[in-house]
Amino acid sequence: MNRLKVAACAVLAMSGASVGAWAAEPAGAGQTELGGPAVAGVCLLSQQAVLANAKAGVAASARLKQLADQAQAEVDGERGPIQADAKALAAQKAGLKPAEFQQREQALGTRLTALQQKADQRSREIEATRVKALGRIATEAQPVIAAVYKARGCGLLIDRGTVLGGNMAGDLTAAVVQGLDAKLASLTFERETLPAGQPAPAAR
Repeated sequence: MNRLKVAACAVLAMSGASVGAWAAEPAGAGQTELGGPAVAGVCLLSQQAVLANAKAGVAASARLKQLADQAQAEVDGERGPIQADAKALAAQKAGLKPAEFQQREQALGTRLTALQQKADQRSREIEATRVKALGRIATEAQPVIAAVYKARGCGLLIDRGTVLGGNMAGDLTAAVVQGLDAKLASLTFERETLPAGQPAPAAR
């Protein structure tokens, strides 16, 4: 049976990148070499680095991993007895009538299918929880970004991840992290619950 499809390294992915990649994103040697004068009014921001470094983002990542681990343990706990029964049935096959063996095998298959459905359900719920946590952080960060943008006299805000090189003096990321930390120092939540079969909401 497949394990829960919840990757702890990507629980806070805003654009498909991992938290580890966000943390390793700062300007590299190529940007430093290109350098150049600061461009007035042009500012940069890495939303990914904000999530990776802000206290709320770190707390949310840790909590999501904890919830994913708990869900995985729940599924694993139910998988063990099914596997044990399957092994026992295989050992008894020679002494069972074909009809009885088939009946017991089908019963095991039903249990296995139900468990797979539960694993899929938990995976969707973890994803829904991730989306909701990201939404909360994004909502809290928006006014902080706006305030830093205004204070720095920005006229244009660019995603730092799209910049190939240049003067990084207009990078607002550290200031936004500091402001978000002052506003939202931590974040805790429980796993979302979804009706069976309902897909997790898409990240906004």
